[in-house]
Amino acid sequence: MPSLFLEKQKSNLLRRHGRRGFTLVELLVVIAIIGVMVGLLLPAVQAAREASRRMQCSNQLKQQILAMHNYHDTLGSLPSAYISDSFHPNRDPATFDGPSGWGWSALLLPYIEGNALHDNLRFDLPCWAPENAAMVTTRLPVYLCPSATMSDSPVIVRDGSRAELATFGRSTYVGNAGHEEPWGSAITDWRPVPGVNGPMIRNGRVKLRDVIDGLSNTVFLGEHHPLLSDKTWVGIIPGAEVCTNSPQRFPFTECESAATYMLVHSGPAAAEGFVVHPPNAPEAHVCQMYASHPGGCNVAFGDGSVRFIGEYVQAQVWAALSSMNGGEVVGEY
Repeated sequence: MPSLFLEKQKSNLLRRHGRRGFTLVELLVVIAIIGVMVGLLLPAVQAAREASRRMQCSNQLKQQILAMHNYHDTLGSLPSAYISDSFHPNRDPATFDGPSGWGWSALLLPYIEGNALHDNLRFDLPCWAPENAAMVTTRLPVYLCPSATMSDSPVIVRDGSRAELATFGRSTYVGNAGHEEPWGSAITDWRPVPGVNGPMIRNGRVKLRDVIDGLSNTVFLGEHHPLLSDKTWVGIIPGAEVCTNSPQRFPFTECESAATYMLVHSGPAAAEGFVVHPPNAPEAHVCQMYASHPGGCNVAFGDGSVRFIGEYVQAQVWAALSSMNGGEVVGEY
């Protein structure tokens, strides 16, 4: 018996000592396989995250356009793109922009659960008044697309000499002024300017019945990435100027007047050679829609729907969608 026990112990020892670990080559192969699997999964994870961010961005635009409808139901018209006393002695002589400057997104605050902020702002004073300075820097997530980088910092509003005028809270959403650049016309009322056919204009009091092309065929709001230029939810300051934040990336992008803190246009505009600027168009003007989503941007239509418009949409289709009274027939896009 003792000899049998010793034989079993010896056999167990041999088995234990005969086991071998992984070789270096085997470990490297396993690590390489894991690396390949991670490389295959990472794009899918990133795509899923971007899809989630794009959906959240779409939902925020949905809140804004529904807030516009509630504003219209309460006050009888859509909010002005921004409020301006074009006869004020301190108006900008080049654009006729004057106080108070409050923009459409500030006017919508009570309709997007921003009652507390709205009630504390002094709308009887200019949006840049010292009494409003502490509150107009508020970061409002509903006006920030989660896909937009550079969107955590406030906006430093500057004039043409790059002097600082005020600090405002940032937005990555803009209103549609139609085909033309009405801010290039120094008149008291933009509506008579040919081509000013968008639902969002200075001192506008557009009613839904004025959108004769149909609410489902008319763009009201869209995205604009801070990589291209700054936008704000607060309003405009007479004499301010909007320039690109990426001059090396967009070397031919010219600065625009204060209205483009709140507004964009689609073209065809006479001053720009009747060129149309679809979303993410490579000309990348500070006064066009531009998003961080691959392939295009989210756009809110007058009927409350939000759709993704591709950057390769036909130019004439985009122009038709951007006017509210052109009588165009819009097919598939």
